[in-house]
Amino acid sequence: MMTQRENLLALLRRQPYEFQPVEFVFCPHLQDVLREKTGDPNADYREYFGFPWRDIPLVPDDPTTDRFLPYHAHRMNDRVTIDEWGVGHESTPSSMHMTKMLCPLDSAEDVEEIENYPLPVYTEKGNPDLAEKVKAVQARGLAAVGNMQMTIWEQSWYIRGMENLMMDMMSDDPMATVLLDRITEMSLSRALLYARAGVDILYLGDDIGMQHTIMMSTELYRTWIKPRLTRLIQAVKAERPDILVFYHSCGFIEPFIDDLIDAGVDVLNPIQSECMDFAEIYEKYHDRLSFHGTIGTQTVMPFGTPEEVRQAVWHNLEVAKDGGLFVTPTHMLEPEVPWENVLAYVQACRDYQVKNR
Repeated sequence: MMTQRENLLALLRRQPYEFQPVEFVFCPHLQDVLREKTGDPNADYREYFGFPWRDIPLVPDDPTTDRFLPYHAHRMNDRVTIDEWGVGHESTPSSMHMTKMLCPLDSAEDVEEIENYPLPVYTEKGNPDLAEKVKAVQARGLAAVGNMQMTIWEQSWYIRGMENLMMDMMSDDPMATVLLDRITEMSLSRALLYARAGVDILYLGDDIGMQHTIMMSTELYRTWIKPRLTRLIQAVKAERPDILVFYHSCGFIEPFIDDLIDAGVDVLNPIQSECMDFAEIYEKYHDRLSFHGTIGTQTVMPFGTPEEVRQAVWHNLEVAKDGGLFVTPTHMLEPEVPWENVLAYVQACRDYQVKNR
């Protein structure tokens, strides 16, 4: 019998596999529900439901964030935290895991300010045991994942502000070139650390879609984002040819899918059912691309019945008759998702595997 790792990698490579794995992300509320249901205050939903992969943490050489305080001096309060890239996050008691984003370079006016921004540095020195962590996960029969979503576009606009960066790009301002190049180099250093450590999957991503349309024109994307993403993926695959590259973007992104394939993406996430028709996407691209997601977290997971969840899972697996679908909820499961629907999703995957033996 295949291990979880062997089974997952075969599935994603559109090769014969033995069972349909399960995976999702819990919000804090559902983590509490799991601990209440199991009576275990330390219950880990990844272990409880048997996920096939684990993320490998990567840290900057200098994890402190004091150097970013001058960029937020006018808006600091006891609800603001600063992440490793210098982006501020202001929370409220009702915000759950969502925060108000505070962009440190939102008032930058020249290239020098962009060049002097103290981005974190990632090296082997700061992550001396990365390969050992990868091997430890793989020794458990699980796939090792280098998770670095917010790769180029998102990481850049988080720092500059989306409207500002869009305007910089549209006006061909050198500030856009400098920021996107610096972020690409930082992301490339992270990606190569993962590749050299031996991860099975590199998980990239930048949201480039909205609910019913793309976030920017294809011309803007192909001018500013695609060349940088392509360079990053090519460098990673030159280092590790068998690595699988995931790419995450919420929303409607069909006009970009050929570009993503051309850039070297192997697996696309999440194919939101509310934004794109999975059957149409699968028919058009499944010979060149695998898929992760497809079960709606705006619709069936929070508001469907357990039977409707089951039907959605089986329907999409039947659509993907030639393989290449890791069927999962498309995004974090929020507090509105009933526990019964979580169990229905898991059981649907397990029953489908039994049905097809």
